[in-house]
Amino acid sequence: MIAHLSGTLLAKHATSVILDVGGVGYEVTIPVTTFYGMEEAGAQVKLRIHTHVREDVLQLFGFRTERERELFKLLISVSGIGPKSGIAMLSGMSADEIVMAIRTNNLARLTAIPGVGKKTAERLVIELRDKMTALSSPALDEELAAGATPAPPSEDALREDTLSALVNLGYQKAAAEKALGQALSEGGDISVELLLRRSLRHLSKG
Repeated sequence: MIAHLSGTLLAKHATSVILDVGGVGYEVTIPVTTFYGMEEAGAQVKLRIHTHVREDVLQLFGFRTERERELFKLLISVSGIGPKSGIAMLSGMSADEIVMAIRTNNLARLTAIPGVGKKTAERLVIELRDKMTALSSPALDEELAAGATPAPPSEDALREDTLSALVNLGYQKAAAEKALGQALSEGGDISVELLLRRSLRHLSKG
């Protein structure tokens, strides 16, 4: 698999570049954020690469930093987010903005990205929130720490938010309520994310 390319920039467009590496021209799809920081044609360029292989195509996706590449790989690991959507997300928001939106459960910010609906945004938060800490930056951590600590939500509020998320994910309300009841009965400290994971586990068994 190709993980890194270093060569001469032959051409650049808003969503792709062509790199000459040892006489071979590689077409690489890039997010708009990478395009903005890209040198002009003729310059020497280094890109971190994610190689995406399907039965009928091999496609290269390029990023200026390893952090962006790792974030892209996490995004496309979520059901409903393909490489095209992952590039769209990184084009519409900076890596910091995506990390912040997922860590703070900001569904409105995520659904503002073309192609990302509420169900997909909820899956992003559920599956990636715990993984975002590793991709955070000192500035982001300071911003989160400086924010006022909200009062913990009541169990009723947690139940309502979790039930809403399950219904939005396509589950029947009666089945969702049953699974949610089982999730609550497990006890311990609870959050919407934890209740969703437990409820989805019970629903998958049903």
